[in-house]
Amino acid sequence: MASDAAGAPLGTVSAGANRHGSPLLGPTLEATKAQVGALPEQVNINLDRGCDSARPRALLDEFGFTGEIARKGVPAPIQAGKRWVVERSHSWMNGYGKLRSCTEKDGSAVGFHLYLATAFVTLRMLIRRSTSRYRWDGRPTTRRLK
Repeated sequence: MASDAAGAPLGTVSAGANRHGSPLLGPTLEATKAQVGALPEQVNINLDRGCDSARPRALLDEFGFTGEIARKGVPAPIQAGKRWVVERSHSWMNGYGKLRSCTEKDGSAVGFHLYLATAFVTLRMLIRRSTSRYRWDGRPTTRRLK
């Protein structure tokens, strides 16, 4: 999943749970371009240390993006940086049970559940941001969504 700086999912690609993330970088960036459309002129990608190799760096150069890739051998909390937003979005996506234990063999059914969870995560993020920024009559007084 690719997300913006606030954590809203921009592009998603489904794959098996035992797949490594670095080969999915290209399809995820392609999905982001297809789903979002025109991207800003300067895009900065923050990747974890699983993508610390020549192939992801070449792929970022091919797309014209700059990237901050964590280095192998350095403990993760020190170089977590801006990746916590993406990790939070991943945990929200994993909160939906059908995605955690998806046994569907049909790719369209898996894609449906993935995009439905993406819509829920985006809506949840927008509601949380709006309750702290905007005031209106009848606004919920608790952080709990009703």
